[in-house]
Amino acid sequence: MVLLYKEFFTALLMTRSALITRYLAVRNRTLEIVDPLLDEDLCVQSMPETSPVKWHLGHVTWFYENFILRHYERSYAPFHEVFGKMFSSYNTFGQPTPDSNRGLFTRPSMKVTWKYWRVIDQRIKKVLNSSKDDEMLDMLVVLGLQHEQQHQELILTDVKHLFSQNPLNPCYKPFNLIPSEKTLPVEWRRFAGGVVEIGFHGPGFSYDNESPRHKVYLPKYELASRLVNNGEYLEFMKADGYKDPSLWFTEGWDWLKANKRRSPFYWRESSKGWEEFTLGGVMPLDLDLPLVHISLYEADAFARWSGARLPTEAEWENAASRQDVHGSFAENNRFHPCSAKKSISVDEQDELLQIYGDTWEWTQSSYSPYAGYNPAKPNPKEPMSLVWDEAVGEYNSRSMVNQYVLRGGSCVTPVTHIRASFRNFLPAKTCWQFSGIRLARDVKSNA
Repeated sequence: MVLLYKEFFTALLMTRSALITRYLAVRNRTLEIVDPLLDEDLCVQSMPETSPVKWHLGHVTWFYENFILRHYERSYAPFHEVFGKMFSSYNTFGQPTPDSNRGLFTRPSMKVTWKYWRVIDQRIKKVLNSSKDDEMLDMLVVLGLQHEQQHQELILTDVKHLFSQNPLNPCYKPFNLIPSEKTLPVEWRRFAGGVVEIGFHGPGFSYDNESPRHKVYLPKYELASRLVNNGEYLEFMKADGYKDPSLWFTEGWDWLKANKRRSPFYWRESSKGWEEFTLGGVMPLDLDLPLVHISLYEADAFARWSGARLPTEAEWENAASRQDVHGSFAENNRFHPCSAKKSISVDEQDELLQIYGDTWEWTQSSYSPYAGYNPAKPNPKEPMSLVWDEAVGEYNSRSMVNQYVLRGGSCVTPVTHIRASFRNFLPAKTCWQFSGIRLARDVKSNA
């Protein structure tokens, strides 16, 4: 079979045994993330942009059933004929279940939802253990695992928003409130620019929006050596940054006024001073920790006030690709950013602290196709190419409008999910995601 989109999976280099091990690890990690929650926590939707945890569990299960079992299981029969619509985020008729309606699904019960999870899980394992080598099957499983890791992150972001609405200030999972390290001074790392290449290359998995690898021209530029922290943003607030329309996009100013925004999303002012709601509960605001849960509007206004700007995604990737992927990710189970620390493994002159993990970093780049992006069309004579096209449908050009690119992953992102070329994308108003700021600035031509 000629494989459609094969370039996304260049040299997976994974045996069936290794794939099964990987499958088990990802599935078990989802169970670990859900374990601290009550059944009552799993069924509630706190705003249209989020989804109930029950829906996330059903949706990742639906992916394996719809794209793998339906085509690879002998005598396939759906677990429930309605689940294909209920737990789908899109379908072939272009009529997805509206996000805002997912909280209305009081049925199925959690007991039935967990049964759905277990039954499909067992059937997938049976298919993987009994089927012969099939590259398309392996590719679909890998895509399913990457998809599930995205929903692991979304479960944490959605639960945080849900808990923040509760007067009891629930704690998802305690973490040690260790004193942060003293803020390191911001240093500016200079990059020569010129003609550089960005986009995915090499072995392993990537989404289609990371391709093709292509050349771009970058003028000289500088990036801040670390993320903006809470203390620096508090200075912006004290300087009436939320009251100065000259700092804001017109659309951002309208958003600010309509939402009566005067501080970051999870900040709270009390008689004790500023506090921050976290997945570990409400905590005193640590001025040395990275700022998080900020919209593009706020990020851009802060950058203007600072005499700087946000980086482009090409600038970010050109810089980040010079460093290994390491940092504060979901695996440390803290689920909150950490203070910047010097690394002994990187030349201090080139070091970009927190470039991976801690917070997603807003860029000024609109989410659009790369030069040369031309998604292949499914071949009607190849039935599995139609399946593949449907499975990757959420990651291609259908989403490339009215959104901006974020880079680097966050403290709730699985580390195996991130690479220098990974492109996250969100509307400018979004602040429930773990988003932060790294500043950039131009370099004068004679400097």
